[in-house]
Amino acid sequence: MALPKLKEEQVDCFSYADYLTWDDNQRWELIDGEAFCMSPAPNRIHQKWLGELFAQFHAHLEGKPCEVYIAPVDVRLSETNAAPDEETLTVVQPDLVVVCDRDKLDDRGIKGAPDLVVEIISPSTARHDIHTKFELYQRHGIPEYWIIYPNDRTLLVYRHADDGRYATPDVYGVEDAVPVPLLGDLMVEMGKVFRD
Repeated sequence: MALPKLKEEQVDCFSYADYLTWDDNQRWELIDGEAFCMSPAPNRIHQKWLGELFAQFHAHLEGKPCEVYIAPVDVRLSETNAAPDEETLTVVQPDLVVVCDRDKLDDRGIKGAPDLVVEIISPSTARHDIHTKFELYQRHGIPEYWIIYPNDRTLLVYRHADDGRYATPDVYGVEDAVPVPLLGDLMVEMGKVFRD
């Protein structure tokens, strides 16, 4: 994949303003100004599991203030939610996001930290999701980060501790129902998510 061209005055850093000009039929993410290509598309099982997860969140949130979105939706993260496009250096497209503050929603996606983010690991994005995005989501104060490991049919749920860092994750498998305290009484049935 060819990296998008930098403007002449840039050294090695892209912004959301640059990102908006890219028209190469690829999905990109920016993390601290560095571009990451998200192609190829996820496999069928990934999409099936994501669809089931979305269905459970969507059904629970019907008529409530929180909203759930699936990729691709741009999540713009910066030091302040009021940062202009030229100063926003991070844009990610998590597999699933839940946002409870409607002021963070606009026509282009989400501007600011969502309340919950889910990534389903694939071979091409594993290191990126497990390390880079983990640190990014922790730094921006995203309360819950879920990582799904398809090969093991395992979910790790990271929640922020009092020190602002993610605590040791809770681990769930096929037989488990996952409580989501920030969304009230929602219990996500992993057996439904992981079925073939």
